Amino acid sequence: AISCKGQHSISYTLSRNQTVVVEYTHDKDTDMFQVGRSTESPIDFVVTDTVSGGQNSEEAQITQSTISRFACRIVCDRNEPYTARIFAAGFDSSKNIFLGEKAAKWKNPDGHMDGLTTNGVLVMHPRGGFTEESQPGVWREISVCGDVYTLRETRSAQQRGKLVESETNVLQDGSLIDLCGATLLWRTADGLFHAPTQKHIEALRQEINAARPQCPVGLNTLAFPSISRKEVVEEKQPWAYLSCGHVHGYHNWGHRSDTEANERECPMCRTVGPYVPLWLGCEAGFYVDAGPPTHAFTPCGHVCSEKSAKYWAQIPLPHGTHAFHAACPFCATQLAGEQNCIKLIFQGPVD
Repeated sequence: AISCKGQHSISYTLSRNQTVVVEYTHDKDTDMFQVGRSTESPIDFVVTDTVSGGQNSEEAQITQSTISRFACRIVCDRNEPYTARIFAAGFDSSKNIFLGEKAAKWKNPDGHMDGLTTNGVLVMHPRGGFTEESQPGVWREISVCGDVYTLRETRSAQQRGKLVESETNVLQDGSLIDLCGATLLWRTADGLFHAPTQKHIEALRQEINAARPQCPVGLNTLAFPSISRKEVVEEKQPWAYLSCGHVHGYHNWGHRSDTEANERECPMCRTVGPYVPLWLGCEAGFYVDAGPPTHAFTPCGHVCSEKSAKYWAQIPLPHGTHAFHAACPFCATQLAGEQNCIKLIFQGPVD
């Protein structure tokens, strides 16, 4: 089974002299897509580590990736309702999956073998789908055979969690898949059909600029730069004090200490806090609604609708081997501050 090129198989190494090999057969009713770090042909979606703060991978040299080369596989039904199921581990170029001696593995009561990969594949289904009413769900671990387990004590602990029989490995709109180094958002075709589009976000940008927000100090008109110019801070770019939300144009005063370069005092309300340029979040798939861009994530300054900001601000994303924290979906910066996001206060034109 292992040497047959056309045959998929999973090998469970129990000891030096005992290995259980499970053969898989072809299924004409499903398609399999594989996700992982490997650039070999069996991987359909090559995933690299997410670098916090939106820096390029070249800038932050990742010494050792924690994403598995063959991280997971997603099996989709060819017929309606096109159900998609996720499984830990992917088949390599010789169509095999090998679970080594140290990997957590076991035989279920019904006799079939199952196991977990080194750093695991975690999934979270939001409660209420991916809508304005969405609430974070509970993170679970998916086994090689697609069963659902509670989390291990740490990512690579030898002991598996408890089987959660009431839950399945079926992906829903808004499900998050964590591969220990990158978190993927699963959106369904139907979900995206009802989601805002790139054009809609561009219309919101033009609408906010058409209202001619002004710097309350310099009285100059502010404007969000076009989405294509999202790296360069422009002269008319809005800036905000993230402790209070007052929006200004750029100015160079208000420094409160020599050590904290970004601690500035707002000239409107004298609140001290970070002062950053604002950027419109431009990935439409992250928005849970089509509302106007009124809230900014702290401390990165990405702006989106209130409900989208509040949704992502309360999502605990896996970080490292045992920590969780909220992060900006647009740049992966770890969120901070009282609420992780702030309502922006714009000054309208004086006339």
